Amino acid sequence: MSTTVLIVDDDPVQRRLAEAAVRRFGFEARVAETGAEALTLLKSEGADVVLLDLVMPELDGLGVLAEMRKNGLATPVIVQTSNGSIDTVVTAMRAGAVDFVVKPAGAERLQVSIKNALRVDTLEEEVRRMRRRASGALTFKDLTSKSPDMERVIRLAERAAKSNIPVLIEGESGVGKEVLARAIQGSGDRRGKPFVTVNCGAIPENLVESTLFGHEKGAFTGATEKHAGKFVEASGGTLFLDEIGELPLDAQVKLLRALQEGEVDPVGGKRSVRVDIRLVSATNRSLLDLVKQGKFREDLYYRLNVFPMTLPPLRARREDIPDLVRSFCARFAAEEGKRVRAISPEAMALLTRYPWPGNVRQLENALFRAVVLADGDELTVAEFPQIAAQVEGFDVRIPAAPTQAQMPAYVPEPVREIVRVEVRDPHAMSLVAEETGEMKPMDVLEAEIIRYALQFYRQRMSEVSRRLGIGRSTLYRKLKDLGLEDGEKTEDAA
Repeated sequence: MSTTVLIVDDDPVQRRLAEAAVRRFGFEARVAETGAEALTLLKSEGADVVLLDLVMPELDGLGVLAEMRKNGLATPVIVQTSNGSIDTVVTAMRAGAVDFVVKPAGAERLQVSIKNALRVDTLEEEVRRMRRRASGALTFKDLTSKSPDMERVIRLAERAAKSNIPVLIEGESGVGKEVLARAIQGSGDRRGKPFVTVNCGAIPENLVESTLFGHEKGAFTGATEKHAGKFVEASGGTLFLDEIGELPLDAQVKLLRALQEGEVDPVGGKRSVRVDIRLVSATNRSLLDLVKQGKFREDLYYRLNVFPMTLPPLRARREDIPDLVRSFCARFAAEEGKRVRAISPEAMALLTRYPWPGNVRQLENALFRAVVLADGDELTVAEFPQIAAQVEGFDVRIPAAPTQAQMPAYVPEPVREIVRVEVRDPHAMSLVAEETGEMKPMDVLEAEIIRYALQFYRQRMSEVSRRLGIGRSTLYRKLKDLGLEDGEKTEDAA
């Protein structure tokens, strides 16, 4: 779906000229003869940019700007006027316009104004959205979608946000499950409270309990200080358990108890800790299939699957791709200091047709790469060679390699004698035996390590055993096996 420009002008000739120019730029054009008609179209169908004439009968351009501001319509507006005086421009800018052109506007000037308006609006909205996300105030307005499937999911999530009911979000990797979870929190009573994310698939199995429920100081080897745990960190807010299907079975038992009782037992703790959390879990696998395979507890499944919803993949909601592309493009251009202002219609068509197996995450990374590589102010098909190669009808032409005749003749340089001096680290130990060229056996390597440690720590047996991570009795036994027992004991005692 291409960018839509709403042209508002009471002069039919100017309307036709502007409409032809906008279509030539590759944008979709809509027209309105009056200010009232323009407001109706903006409320019902919306637009990406408004090209607004200031002088019109009944409701003029300034009146349209005032009504837009009154109704919360934040669409960027470029005003057209035949009077290019400073007072007129200042008045229009104060009323909310982002740019102005003097009639009759040249095609190049008009195109630049539209691209600048799109870029500024997208960047400002992206900055606002990132601030809301950081403050825990992301809402469903930030997930505005043109896809019917996605809209149904958003309506379900809006209902879930009004209560503390456990939510299970299913969907492929990269579809935006965490963003939906943040919107659920930002639209409910826990708005602005802690939002703690836990990737269950990234926690080492022996640290799952400690990570989720915390531990006391000295509860196990390496527990040098007290740790609160994710449940306690999220108390009062939302706990988002991503990839819940990867949680080990023994940890699932403790998770079920924590959810049922509303309290957690820290590792090594003497008493339970009460917690108040809103639980949102997510998975890219079917939990029901995992239950049938015996890899997920059935009682925990029913505890989590109270309010399930499935996010559709990006290929099932291609209507959202243009908005996502413009959002990512504006953000990355600002972050990387690039002057990319827009994306060509052909490149947008390419991105819309590609199936995106990695979903929104893959699209985001593709835009990041394209912005970094772009030399001009517009992204074209040339910035997406890997994607173009997989979509029929698109071809990225790469300059052919020079032929042998075109390449400069190779002239060999005079041969100089090269003397190689090998510099060896005195602390390095060879893993390969010089006489055989094969790897040394483990017992030989172990013997060399112990001999080196004895020399390095000057025969101090306590220090040697501590640094090697073995007990003192084990060290003496190994010294006896190596025939070094008597000499080393004597030196250590001395």
